[in-house]
Parts: sequence; structure tokens; C-alpha cells
Amino acid sequence: VQLVESGGGLVQPGGSLRLSCAASGFAFRSSGMSWYRQAPGNERELVATIISNPAITTYTDSVKGRFTISRDNAKNTVYLQMNSLKPEDTAVYYCNTWKTIMGTRTDYWGQGAQVTVSS
Repeated sequence: VQLVESGGGLVQPGGSLRLSCAASGFAFRSSGMSWYRQAPGNERELVATIISNPAITTYTDSVKGRFTISRDNAKNTVYLQMNSLKPEDTAVYYCNTWKTIMGTRTDYWGQGAQVTVSS
């Protein structure tokens, strides 16, 4: 399993960024995908999840209405569109997928993408 994030950077409050995660080494089309984030001194936090069948997305309350998770199964890529960014969105954002076999979950992570929201 390989997950490679891109698209992070520095943006002013109110601005937008789109993160991408290129996936390989597993059955992407049938796999759930998530974005997590971790700010300095904080625990890693689940931001958004998308599953394929059925097509369902979920978000943590603090990003609802501002962030959108989507996927392109033809490109094996998941995206996180982030609008109306706030300083408290500053964190390292991680792409995630998981496998559950016989009740045991194994998580896979990308290397992370830094998002900094500051004026």
C-alpha cells in the first residue's frame, strides 16, 4: 500500500486549498479512504471519510460545509477540497486507508502534507 499526498502549503484565512492523495498497491475502487489531521500538541483527528459502495461521505463537525472529500476511481486518487480556511485548520494532513481482516483493523498512512493558514 502506498499513499502519496500533495497540495499542501501556506494560505491566508478564508482561502482554499485542494489536497490530493495518489493511491497504489491495493484495491482502491472498493476501499474506504479518509483524511486525518494533526496539529502540534494534539492527537490525530479524523477529518473526512468516503466509501464507494454506497457512496457515502462523513465529516467532523468543525469542517462541515467547508471541506469536501471526493475520489476519482479511474485515477486512484482521493481529494480534500478545503474552503474558507481558518487558522485552526493548520495541521499536517494525512491520507488514510484501512483493511479489516477477521476483526482486526490495519491502517495505512501517507507521509503527510503541511497546511498552514496564516496572514
